[in-house]
Amino acid sequence: MGGRHLHLAPRLGPRLGSLLDSAGFLHMLTDALGSPLNVVVPDQIAENLERFRSVYRKHHLSGQVFYAHKSNRSSALLRRLAATDAGVDVASLGELQHALGAGFTPDRITATGPKNPEFLWLAARTGVTVSVDGESELDQLAALVRAHKLSPVRILLRLSGFETSGVKVLSRPSRFGTPVRELDALLKAVDRHADAVELTGVAYHLDTTSVAEKATALEGCLQALEECRSRGLRPRAVDIGGGFGVDYLAHGEQWERYTTELTAAVLGRRTPLTRGGHGYGLRNEAGTLRGALGLYPAHRPVAGARYLDELLSQPAASLGGRPLAALLLEHLHDLYTEPGRALLDQCGITVAKVLEVRSPDTGAELLVRLALKANDVALEEHGVLMDPVVIPRNGTGTGADTGQEPVAVHLFGSLCLETDMITRRTVFLPRRPAPGDLMVFANTAGYAMDFHATRAQLQPVARQAAVWRDGDAWRWCLDDQYWPITLPGEPH
Repeated sequence: MGGRHLHLAPRLGPRLGSLLDSAGFLHMLTDALGSPLNVVVPDQIAENLERFRSVYRKHHLSGQVFYAHKSNRSSALLRRLAATDAGVDVASLGELQHALGAGFTPDRITATGPKNPEFLWLAARTGVTVSVDGESELDQLAALVRAHKLSPVRILLRLSGFETSGVKVLSRPSRFGTPVRELDALLKAVDRHADAVELTGVAYHLDTTSVAEKATALEGCLQALEECRSRGLRPRAVDIGGGFGVDYLAHGEQWERYTTELTAAVLGRRTPLTRGGHGYGLRNEAGTLRGALGLYPAHRPVAGARYLDELLSQPAASLGGRPLAALLLEHLHDLYTEPGRALLDQCGITVAKVLEVRSPDTGAELLVRLALKANDVALEEHGVLMDPVVIPRNGTGTGADTGQEPVAVHLFGSLCLETDMITRRTVFLPRRPAPGDLMVFANTAGYAMDFHATRAQLQPVARQAAVWRDGDAWRWCLDDQYWPITLPGEPH
């Protein structure tokens, strides 16, 4: 498409690829339900779960995969997982109510995150496992158990501030969890509340893509379990949280080329690649590149279940250098994971109708206005750069099919705000879009679909539909009408 066009083609699995090839179906859905529209694929999340389970089997590990509910509020995805052996990690009262209503039994639910008294009460009342952030939360939980004469609650102690022996691995600070150096005081609190809580394991939460940092934390958790056992406690689970990542792009060389050219643009060595010279964290100070690239590494071939496999294969430096998985197995520890984004890989798209296409100046990038707000497809909010896929209204196909030249565009939302930009970067499309066309943002189910959605200026948030294959055809229903209870070939 020419050397000057910088494409970032999304990676499309078989289901999403088939869905995007069904132009008439997508136009029918959008005409019926409006723009923007979120479309989720429940069967894909069950397939992703099996990939994580295969890593457990490879390393002969027992334990549970807990879906991080906060990454998407879809009822269809949650109910589809409830029909498997997966668990769910909830981080609010509403999420706990949603999980119970979707069919998850309390033994398959963990409660994490900041907790208000109502959240703690329902967790204790129903008997879910509570991941405790610190001593004060533990005191509050124990008081609720005693006041309401409830059965002892299973708890995990969430830890932070892990350190390495030997080569120092820098670990970014976290507001979640108790520093591991304060474990002694936390265990004394567990002893005080022995009538109200049952310690079943330890946990950590790290907001990083670094395998080394997470390996250090897992190693620290194994040492913490040994400390618990030396005190007569019998926890056996290690919850390593999420952060396994997603490989968003189809071609790694496109990502390498784009980031290289973005650096050149920031330094003034080529034409700008963003509106207003935005550098995604990079800046030019008198010809010197400063700052750090604030983008998600969109091309990540080692992501999801493969990332978990790599983490478990890391050697534990302070525990004899043996692989972490071998140590978990040797001590009969259960492994808990909390994938969100990774379980939602290829599980959904966001569809928007093109409202207006215009050129402010001759030769300038086209301005394309879409029937959605930036917060309806919050890829930029999470630093994820991907090209949308254009689905023509008239069925004429892509630019390659029609002989049209690729075009450079800037994508804007429908709010009356200069800042309502769908993406700050210049997007290169294979053809000039037209009003009535659809722009499909692929792989948005993880955090980009509804995590930031608002009703600003009284504009609606996206409606949500669930879709599934029925032979050669796609079927659909509204998200909250989906239940995984039908036989093949029957409508949901």
